[in-house]
Amino acid sequence: MIDRLIEKIKEKESPIVVGLDPRLSFVPEWIKEECYGEYGKTPKAAAEAFLKFNMEIIDATYDLVPAVKPQIAMYEQYGAHGIEAYIKTIEYSKKKSLIVIGDIKRGDIASTAEAYSHGHIGRVGVEEMEFEIYKEDAITINPYLGFDSIEPFLADCSRYDKGLFLLVKTSNPNSGEIQNLDIGGELLYERIGQLVSKWGKGLIGASGYNSIGAVVGATHPEEAKKLRKIMPNTYFLVPGYGAQGATAADLAGCFNKDGLGAIINSSRGIIAAHKSKEYENKFSKKDFALASREAVIKMKQDLQNVLRTFV
Repeated sequence: MIDRLIEKIKEKESPIVVGLDPRLSFVPEWIKEECYGEYGKTPKAAAEAFLKFNMEIIDATYDLVPAVKPQIAMYEQYGAHGIEAYIKTIEYSKKKSLIVIGDIKRGDIASTAEAYSHGHIGRVGVEEMEFEIYKEDAITINPYLGFDSIEPFLADCSRYDKGLFLLVKTSNPNSGEIQNLDIGGELLYERIGQLVSKWGKGLIGASGYNSIGAVVGATHPEEAKKLRKIMPNTYFLVPGYGAQGATAADLAGCFNKDGLGAIINSSRGIIAAHKSKEYENKFSKKDFALASREAVIKMKQDLQNVLRTFV
C-alpha cells in the first residue's frame, strides 16, 4: 500500500489527504432540500446529502490530491443509511483512482480486532464465499491494547497489500494527559512510536517506507521531530493543519530529508471552504466545490514552501 500511496503523492506533487468528514451544517441548502424532498428530514436524507456532497468535493479535487480520508463516525451516527453512504463514498473515490484511508480508530482484543480487520481491509467469509466489504486501502487504529490487538491487522495488510496508521501522538489539545506520561525516563508516545516502527519492519516496500504508519498531529511539532527520528521508515498521517491551528511551518519535522514521510490531512479547511469568508461570495451556491478546489491549491502552495527546504 505504501508504495502505491507514495507513487500517487509524487504523481500529484501533493502530500495532501482530503478529510471527508461531512456535517449537515457543511452541506449546501440546495443539496439538503433535494434530499429532504425525497426522503423527508430523516437519517436516510442526511446520508444521501453526505454522499452527494462528497461526490461534488471528490469531482473538484481528485486530480490534485493522492488520497481521501472519510471519518466513519460522521456516517455511523446515521445508522445503516450512514454506513451505506460511507461505503459508496469509498467506491466513488476509488473510481477516481484515489487512495482511501478509512479513519475508523478501532482498537480491541484479538478476536474482535480480527473481525474489524477482515471487514475493513481484509475479506469476510460466508461459508465457502469471501467478500470485500468496506474496501479501504488503509485504516487508522488504536494501539493501546498492545500487540495482540494489532496482529490480525498486520496479517491482512500483508495478505491484501493494505496499510495502517496507528495513533501515536494525536492532534487534540488534551492528548498529552496520557500520551506524554513519563514511563521510566521516556514518554509514552515515544514508546508507542518505537513499537510502531518495530511492528512495521516486515512490511517495508520498495520505497523504503513501511505500510504501518503513524498518526502524528501537526499541532505538536516538537514531538513530531522526536518521532521522525524514532520512526525514520514510517509514514506519518498528519492531522491538525488549518482548522485545528497548525501551519505549514509546523509540519517540517514530519518529513524526511527526501521530502517524503508524511501525508497532511485537512478536513474542514477543504470541505467547508465554501462557508469561509474567503470564498463564500466568490462562487455560486451550486459551485461550492470550487471553493474546496481553491483551498486545496492554496494548501498545496503552502506545503511546497516547506518541501522546498528538502530539495
